[in-house]
Amino acid sequence: MAETATKAAAVDDGEELTDGFNLVIEAMKLNGLDTIYGVPGIPITDLGRMAQAAGIRVLSFRHEQNAGYAAAIAGFLTQKPGVCLTVSAPGFLNGLTALAHATTNCFPMILVSGSSEREIVDLQQGDYEEMDQLAIAKPLCKAAYRVLHAQDIGIGFARAIRAAVSGRPGGVYLDLPAKLFGQVMNAEAGRKSLVKVIDPAPAQLPAPASVKRALDVLKSAKRPLVILGKGAAYAQADDAIRAFVEKSGVPFLPMSMAKGLLPDTHPQCAGAARSTVLKDSDVVMLVGARLNWLLSHGKGKTWGEAPKKFIQVDIEPKEMDSNVEIVAPVVGDIASCVAALAAGLDGSWKAPSDWIAAVKAKRDENVAKMAPRLMNNNSPMDYHGALGVLRTVIKERPDTILVNEGANTLDLARGVIDMYKPRKRLDVGTWGVMGIGMGSAIAAAVETGHPVLAVEGDSAFGFSGMEVETICRYQLPICVVIFNNDGIYRGTDVNKAGKDPATTVFVKGSRYDRMMEAFGGVGVNATSPDELRQAVNAAIDSGKPTLINAVIDPGAGSESGRIGNLNPQSKLKKK
Repeated sequence: MAETATKAAAVDDGEELTDGFNLVIEAMKLNGLDTIYGVPGIPITDLGRMAQAAGIRVLSFRHEQNAGYAAAIAGFLTQKPGVCLTVSAPGFLNGLTALAHATTNCFPMILVSGSSEREIVDLQQGDYEEMDQLAIAKPLCKAAYRVLHAQDIGIGFARAIRAAVSGRPGGVYLDLPAKLFGQVMNAEAGRKSLVKVIDPAPAQLPAPASVKRALDVLKSAKRPLVILGKGAAYAQADDAIRAFVEKSGVPFLPMSMAKGLLPDTHPQCAGAARSTVLKDSDVVMLVGARLNWLLSHGKGKTWGEAPKKFIQVDIEPKEMDSNVEIVAPVVGDIASCVAALAAGLDGSWKAPSDWIAAVKAKRDENVAKMAPRLMNNNSPMDYHGALGVLRTVIKERPDTILVNEGANTLDLARGVIDMYKPRKRLDVGTWGVMGIGMGSAIAAAVETGHPVLAVEGDSAFGFSGMEVETICRYQLPICVVIFNNDGIYRGTDVNKAGKDPATTVFVKGSRYDRMMEAFGGVGVNATSPDELRQAVNAAIDSGKPTLINAVIDPGAGSESGRIGNLNPQSKLKKK
């Protein structure tokens, strides 16, 4: 079937024909969707082969969830939907976690899955991998569509693309039943049925009154703060954001994936004084950031006792007042809103100098306290000694993309490693999902061509570790560093009730580096910061797939990193 289907058209009684396979491929190409992340199998095996033959890059993963995470982060990096292609039922379900992750994080992504035939599914007759996938997907994504007829493939993809990137971006599900691919129609009619999506994410200008209100509130502040979220990073409005921040003189706090929009070493960056600025500020402007759990919902001890006024810049009106009153909502796309805010600053107002001085003093104090901890050469390593090395690597190689996940590995790296350019830090996002590492690293390398440094906790790596074979197969310039302390949080817990290991403990002395060697990549076992530094620099210089097993003291780490307070504690006394 594949050999005949790979032809752009067939001829029957003098009529030029096309089919569902070709129309799917042409719909994607027409709209610039030139990369597919997925896992082949029934009924989409031939679609992957044909897409590859037609010039679309098809990257085949070992698990659909990891392919989905790759598609999600591709959407974040490119502002066009990342495409994940899966088989039906179990493959679809594997991809669904990534689709929900993309929607929660506002990343544009399309999950395309083959499916069983409607007439069999609806009568529950027991088809191969029978499942009503559209019904299951709907609650977990921004939109979901099914295409039943070849002539509707163009419209189906157009609706999916527009839904994924317009307004607040998110995940979209596109259901393609197996029978669709083999449907044949007139080639000219097929070409005319395709749709090139025009301006799928149009600018949404803020109301002038809302801009004036926001500036009036900002100018009334004695201790103003700007918080930049990953929505600001996604917007690629880097110059406008810098212009507004510098023109206002307001200290800014970047959320983790917004780090690098302005360098973390910028004189207005308050990252190293996070606790102080959250507690002491009186007016807070949120730009593409949400007052969710990551910011303690805008309430409680984190925010201090002084009353605060919140300004919020977001494309989604329903986001306003989600946790606290927003006194100055500015609704529109980030680029248009920030440009309007910058234009409204006449130059006569700057953030108060005493506040700027106080933030700088606290930042400098905290940086000085941390510096000695980042310079140790302990063996086995602690987190700070290892992260001090990686901090220097990123400083010397600012184009390197940092992927980061774990508990302690994530929490500490977020604060220690400075970023210098936008969209160079990719991590677990709003849900704190473990397992995004290898998918995000692969997409980052594919979409940008830049070297990738993936810094992984040993537990987090376990969710996607088999994708090191994918990295080697495609010869991607990815260096994976696993902080190996023999367990989840730490490797010292003991099960006092039996012979089984404690639930948080892994095999002692595991050599993850040998996994990479098994597939032809470079594996290194690093036991000191000096060895880690040498190995990472060599990996990035060579561009070869590399995995470094960074041996961390098993006693290093804390329960659930910095969010251990989210773990419910038993109220019963232990006997």
